[in-house]
Amino acid sequence: MSGPMLIALAAAILTPVQAGAKTMPDPAKMEAAVHAYVAAFEAGSADQVAALYAADATVEDPIGSPIHNGREAIRAFYVQSMQTGAKLKLEGPVRVAGDYAVFPFSVNLNHDGKAMRIDVIDTFRFNDANEVTEMRAYWGPTNMHGF
Repeated sequence: MSGPMLIALAAAILTPVQAGAKTMPDPAKMEAAVHAYVAAFEAGSADQVAALYAADATVEDPIGSPIHNGREAIRAFYVQSMQTGAKLKLEGPVRVAGDYAVFPFSVNLNHDGKAMRIDVIDTFRFNDANEVTEMRAYWGPTNMHGF
C-alpha cells in the first residue's frame, strides 16, 4: 500500500464518530486497562482484575475451554489462576483497533521448584463504558515452556 493510501486509510479510521453513529471506547483507556490487568495480577488481586470487566462479560482462557460468564465467575477464575503465583509480563506493545485491545505477554510461574513460561496473546473487547466485555486467550501446548 502506498504512502497516500495509508494516510487516507488512517484518516478514515481516526475520523470522529458521526452524529447518531455508535460511539467507541477510548483507546487510551483501553490500553490503560491492559496495564491495570498486568499490575493487578502482580498484586495478586482478583478483585482488581474483575473490576475491569462488565457485569455480563465473558472469559475464554484458553480458546476452546469452558467460558466463564459474568463478573463473579470471572473473579473466581482469576482467584484460582493467581493461586499458582503466576506473574504476567507484556512482551510487546498493546494493539488497539476498534473496540479491541490485543496484547502479547508471558505467564511466568514456578511449579515444583521449576520455572515455567507460557506465551499468550489475549484479546480484550470493550464496551462504550471502557469495560472489558470479552477476553479470549490464545495459547496451547506449543506455547508452554519448561513443563
